[in-house]
Amino acid sequence: MINEKSIEAKIEDIFSSLSFTAEPAGLYDPLRYMIAIGGKRIRPRLCLLCYALFQDEFGEGVENAAAALEVFHSFTLIHDDIMDSAPLRRGVPTVWKKWDENSAILSGDVMCIESYRLLSQVAKNKLPEVLELFSDTAAKVCEGQQYDMEFESEDCVAMNDYIKMIGLKTAVLIACAAKMGAIIGGANKREAELLYNYAYSLGLAFQIADDYLDTFGDTKIFGKAIGGDILNNKKTWLLIKAFEHEQARERLTQALNMPTETQEMKEAKIASVKAIYEELGVDKAAQEQIQNIHSEAIAYCQETGLSGVRIEMLKRYASALLKRAK
Repeated sequence: MINEKSIEAKIEDIFSSLSFTAEPAGLYDPLRYMIAIGGKRIRPRLCLLCYALFQDEFGEGVENAAAALEVFHSFTLIHDDIMDSAPLRRGVPTVWKKWDENSAILSGDVMCIESYRLLSQVAKNKLPEVLELFSDTAAKVCEGQQYDMEFESEDCVAMNDYIKMIGLKTAVLIACAAKMGAIIGGANKREAELLYNYAYSLGLAFQIADDYLDTFGDTKIFGKAIGGDILNNKKTWLLIKAFEHEQARERLTQALNMPTETQEMKEAKIASVKAIYEELGVDKAAQEQIQNIHSEAIAYCQETGLSGVRIEMLKRYASALLKRAK
């Protein structure tokens, strides 16, 4: 079995050696920029981890699959940042802020294409199943983003609809990473599906943690400006949970309708909404929900029947993924 130290070394090797076409620089420099600014690499790491559960050495093109997942994820971030008017990503200017919106759109497009080129290098006997999984996932990610945008103009969103949205927008790609690594590694269908469910649950918890940190996180640690979801009236887990408290709906609506023309106005709106969240205990409820879903994820991986050390690797991955929201 491949250990975690070897996985970390492989992640470093993959992204230090990943390269893109040189010209035109205006098209490919944003790709290099997105990869260079790093990130948690949670999807490629999970892909390699689930492969490692079934193999003793790297092969079968799993490194290319891991790279493809990160490149595709970076493509979605480039376009998401345009849609959200987000100025920061991982503590630095977003692509559309550093270049312009048109360049960001086109660079995102070619990044999506690059992810398929990388994926095509997976072992031929595994490629059809991997491509089907990846293409289905890619479409679902776009569906999730569409729901996310539509929710912004709706007065009220049910929690079940929100969970469906983040399942599509966030959880399916994390789940895809786990199942893809397992497929390439030789897992049987039951094992691959349980690892998908494990990672899907982690993806839900991860997105709720992201919602939490957008309001209660530290910009230096979170890597993005705090309060962006509030300024955009995004339907996050926090907001939907707060609206469940009938006595606070009117005040919450008034706070969301506050003007944001100046920096002072933006800060006032963020502070007002945040204060209501804290009053209602929504911040604590979010942390509890994250831990509950984390427990569901662990239950799925235990059903696989994998050996103890393998289960411990999956548990450590889950804990590391969600510790930032504690």
